[in-house]
Amino acid sequence: MRLYHAIPAGLLVALLTACGGRTADSTLIRESFDSGDTYSRSVPGAPAQACEAARRTLLSQGYAIARADTAAVEGNKNFQPRDDEHEQLVLRISCAPRGDQSLVFVSAVQDRYALKKSPTSASVGVGALGSVSLPFGSNDDSLVKVASSTVQDADFYRRFFDRLQQYLPAAAAAPAPTPSEPPAAAPAAADVPAPPAAVADTPVPSH
Repeated sequence: MRLYHAIPAGLLVALLTACGGRTADSTLIRESFDSGDTYSRSVPGAPAQACEAARRTLLSQGYAIARADTAAVEGNKNFQPRDDEHEQLVLRISCAPRGDQSLVFVSAVQDRYALKKSPTSASVGVGALGSVSLPFGSNDDSLVKVASSTVQDADFYRRFFDRLQQYLPAAAAAPAPTPSEPPAAAPAAADVPAPPAAVADTPVPSH
């Protein structure tokens, strides 16, 4: 009997999964493409108005605007939680028409950087032997990206859309007025017979 005949099916799958680099836990498999509205909302008004409201929303929170037009807005904000760490939050907003409204999509990406020291060699002259490079002298500090992930916090996006509503034009943010009913017609006047026409006095002929 060969060895693989004696291995239970469940154990064989587990071994193959381990050899394949944790395929079962892959991020691509966990991506569900559900029908939630975490990253998008419908807002009243034209796409240009929605993107302008998004631009003002980012400016109000200290974001630097990298791009802004009638269809897309991009802004970034920097953070430094520790001396040797740096974080940057990048928001990308797209505005598309949806009937008489606009559909606003937003995605936030958080990039993390760490301070890395790169030692450089110092050259020392030694006469006829030329120069020798020694591993001391100076350090070039640089920020290296160590992580990048899409923000998936639903409350973060909810707060963004709540703030966006405040910058929509008043005409777009206000609900359309309900058309009023036409005024009732005045009751028709009762038919009143017209008074008889006045008859002119006819002179009586004399005999």
